[in-house]
Amino acid sequence: MQTDYPEKYRIMGLKIAYYRKKAGYTQEAFAEKIDKSLNFLAQVEGPGTTRGISLETLFKIADVLNIPASKLLEDD
Repeated sequence: MQTDYPEKYRIMGLKIAYYRKKAGYTQEAFAEKIDKSLNFLAQVEGPGTTRGISLETLFKIADVLNIPASKLLEDD
């Protein structure tokens, strides 16, 4: 994926992984909860890949993790 913001995607993916682990989900279980493939989730969370997600997917991730979607986009 071509983007002007690869670092932002990387950080978002790491945040998703952090909150997923904090909630006690494996990648496989979480992928199932958000109706995505394990491969998709691995690409999103992987620090060496730039994988974008739709707002619909972002909201679903936040909903399953029981956090505001903004938590995944904030600059810390």
